[in-house]
Amino acid sequence: MEKFTTLTSRAIPLAIENVDTDQIIPARFLKATDKQGFGGNVFRDWRFDKHGNINEDFSLNNPTYSGSILVAGDNFGCGSSREHAAWALVGYGFKVIVSSFFADIFKGNALNNGLLPVQVSEVFLKSLLQTVEAHPETNLEVNLENQTISISNSEVSESFDIDPYKKTCMINGYDDIDYLLSKKEQIEAFEAEKTY
Repeated sequence: MEKFTTLTSRAIPLAIENVDTDQIIPARFLKATDKQGFGGNVFRDWRFDKHGNINEDFSLNNPTYSGSILVAGDNFGCGSSREHAAWALVGYGFKVIVSSFFADIFKGNALNNGLLPVQVSEVFLKSLLQTVEAHPETNLEVNLENQTISISNSEVSESFDIDPYKKTCMINGYDDIDYLLSKKEQIEAFEAEKTY
């Protein structure tokens, strides 16, 4: 995984609540077991109509918006536990998802794949959505070390929580195995002291 410390980026608004994993990546695209290639089908049924034509009204298709931060409505990632949803979002280019609530399994899958779920208050989320929709050129700054998200060049900011272990992994670009390998010397020293 890539190391994540601070990200400054424009954002794409998705002011829809209860976005489930089937909407993020429809079940018909789950045939692969490899992480590659899912980004092209993220939000497939919203980005395209049933004939494959682009839905120009959908925010991801609107050239006004860009960036690696998705600002979504409440209760993002609900539904089935498919890890493919995180793969699709990362494959599309997102590094951060902002919402006022995430389904627990989605949150875990996101963190395991280098995608940072930033949970904020409903009031702050509403302010972010309004700002990004009205001023698409606005940059957001996500500082993982300080656990803050802010609107660049403003006083508007909020803190967010993250599991300390997952924070360490993201800052260092570790998956679970990398983390264990980073502790190899301590593990070996501990084992050397044991008498069986």
